[in-house]
Amino acid sequence: MTHRVAFYETDAMAIVHHSNYIRFFELARIVWLDEHHRPYREYVAEGLHFATTHVEVDYHQPARYDDALEVDTWPEWVRGASLRMAYAIRLDDTVLVTGATEHAMVDEASGRPRRIPKEWRERLDATIVST
Repeated sequence: MTHRVAFYETDAMAIVHHSNYIRFFELARIVWLDEHHRPYREYVAEGLHFATTHVEVDYHQPARYDDALEVDTWPEWVRGASLRMAYAIRLDDTVLVTGATEHAMVDEASGRPRRIPKEWRERLDATIVST
């Protein structure tokens, strides 16, 4: 996913505020699901969500206003009711931020974890990238 940094995403030091990288992860994860599994709106229509249970972010270098960032996204693992997505945010060939998020599939009505259907897990599993 490509993201051009908006002015409002920067802080008083004119760099991207650290919290925005988690938003970039979220946007990229939804795009990844749309392209490699199924549109997130289909999960929502079935009353399912991937609730975030864990976030890791490593800041290597700052991004600035109007930078055109590339957000690479890939799954690291898929389990019964959860998955882990990894991210690398780049400006040209320079890695600025790396991280990962973990998500549990939950039923919207009850808020309780729900197993990812086997055929979905298998399809997601086939996209795992070893690093």
